[in-house]
Amino acid sequence: MTATLPHIRPPAPASASGSRLRAAARRHGPVLAMFGTLKLAGFCSFLYLLSSTGDYRTKHPRFGGGAHAWDVLATWDGWWYQQIAQHGYDPKLVPVPGATGLITLEGNSAAFFPLYPALIRLTSTVTGLGSYGAGLLVSIVASFAAALGIYAVAERFGGRRAGLAAAGLWAVWPGSGVEWAVYSDSLYVALAAWSCHAVLTRRWLTAGVLTFAAGLNRPTAAALIAALGVAALLSLRRREDGALRPLLAMALAPLGLLGYLLWVGNEMGDLSGYFKLQSGAWAHSFDYGEQTWDVLTSVPVGKFDYLFAYPFADVISVGVILLACALLPLLLRLRPPAVLVLYTVLTLALVLGSQQIVANISRYLLPCFPLFLPLAVAMRRLSLPVQCTLLGIAALASGSYAGYALFELGVP
Repeated sequence: MTATLPHIRPPAPASASGSRLRAAARRHGPVLAMFGTLKLAGFCSFLYLLSSTGDYRTKHPRFGGGAHAWDVLATWDGWWYQQIAQHGYDPKLVPVPGATGLITLEGNSAAFFPLYPALIRLTSTVTGLGSYGAGLLVSIVASFAAALGIYAVAERFGGRRAGLAAAGLWAVWPGSGVEWAVYSDSLYVALAAWSCHAVLTRRWLTAGVLTFAAGLNRPTAAALIAALGVAALLSLRRREDGALRPLLAMALAPLGLLGYLLWVGNEMGDLSGYFKLQSGAWAHSFDYGEQTWDVLTSVPVGKFDYLFAYPFADVISVGVILLACALLPLLLRLRPPAVLVLYTVLTLALVLGSQQIVANISRYLLPCFPLFLPLAVAMRRLSLPVQCTLLGIAALASGSYAGYALFELGVP
């Protein structure tokens, strides 16, 4: 008889999920580390500038005051988001007695879209944090998700080095002070960046869901909805991905934005109630660029007699507008896909074509992340130490132009 050797199992292979996790860490770890370092540098610079003035202690808590310098991060719009998270909505149009100027209605929480405060409430329930801490946590996590999305889009055009540069520019861009505050900007950019990336990689249902969510977060999601729709129509024309998935994405994308606007209008008894509230309570309306032109022709000659003038912050905003206009043809020169072109152009049109507080334009243009691409592609030629040095200097400076100018000198 021959002895039968016992069956010996080969060593178990490494977990597939563990391998994917390590690969993701190698791929995305440097992006997250660089973005977090740049944001932390700018954040500390901003807090130092703010605490050195001491003015915040004399202000009303709703408008920038508090026991600590960092309380300013949950004021202005942040105050409204916290109220919604804690108490929900009460949509209504309430006239200001005897009002004859631009402001004819009392401010109402219905002007602020629901996704961000809903996440604040959910995070508060899960973690036990208050609405302030929960809001900051949502914004910070979303800012990292946005950095990864911007990296993923830029990497397709200029490789890994360009992706890192684009994520770094997102950290230091004018207006980036709101990325780590109780504001919805980081969440919106995260949704928009990954939605555009999903279109680029032809994952239509993912793009539709993300755009649907973006529509529950900000009204300028109309630009993203239109861009996705055109990209889907082009796909149908080319017969690239069949018909079902692009059509489903087109159908799903606008439901968040339209659903909220219709709900607000129904609650107010006026289907155009949201727009009436924005115009009557905040003097925000589409004026085809009249106010933007007024500012562009006034600030360079030292005139600040237009609506809602904040001189120092407005100078920065004028610079941002001119920079955006200069970067747009450079972006077009890269011949990016239609979804990026349309999203950027329509976002610029919605922002610059509206009457609003001009000091806010530096943050309203944060969603135009495709404008980072020309700079990011150019910066990839620099060595990594030089690239990090330039972004580091910009991060320290952003404490002034991206934080202090908005929260202290302007109205965010």
